[in-house]
Amino acid sequence: MRLDGKTSLVTGAGRGIGLAAAHALAQAGARVTLVARNAHDIEAASGDICNAGGRAVGFTLDVTDSQAVKAFVEQHGPFNILVNNAGTNRPSLITEMEDADYDAVMDLNVKATMFVTREVARGLIAAGKPGSIITISSQMGHVGGPKRVLYCATKHAVEGMTKSLAWELGPHNIRANTLCPTFIETAMTEQMFSDTDFRRYVESRIALGRIGKLEDIMGSVVFLASDAASMVTGSALMVDGGWTAV
Repeated sequence: MRLDGKTSLVTGAGRGIGLAAAHALAQAGARVTLVARNAHDIEAASGDICNAGGRAVGFTLDVTDSQAVKAFVEQHGPFNILVNNAGTNRPSLITEMEDADYDAVMDLNVKATMFVTREVARGLIAAGKPGSIITISSQMGHVGGPKRVLYCATKHAVEGMTKSLAWELGPHNIRANTLCPTFIETAMTEQMFSDTDFRRYVESRIALGRIGKLEDIMGSVVFLASDAASMVTGSALMVDGGWTAV
């Protein structure tokens, strides 16, 4: 599952799952381009990978700006591997959801994911290169949950998008899959897990009895990016500890 000679783009790569994915790709031999909106985070992230012996460059990029994305990919691509990781969540009951919540979550989780994918696919097709598109979805792309109506809507959307991408891009030898984690311990979820009742609820829904760690997704990213998954497209790889197995 080596990725030597491959170029990769990871969005939302400044921290959390995106940073873990970037580290995993670099460790497998890929040259990694990291993008995020926070300049400090992305500079530190790319530096960490280089200090660990990997090849990485970091840039600030707002992936909700489709024209900026187009210009960026045209300048720095083509990319053999794309990890669509940039995303957000604003948990609330549907009766309490604001219009601004809908716009923010949909714009990043769905619109930006689709537009980044569009530009990377265009670059690969123009160059006649194969590729692997990996979208970080969620177990919530396959089930529902309280205060997750908006989030589930976005993740179900990218699951459907990925199935269609498999058919559209398959003739170009470009694969498209989702990776669907359960709750992962990151800086973003730390506050959620400070609520002991919520933590117990999450752990009770996971067959393995523990919350996921960043290391749990790293091997899955490399697998989907590599030739070991050369016959895998239009699929969802569940990394949910059994949450959806009921």
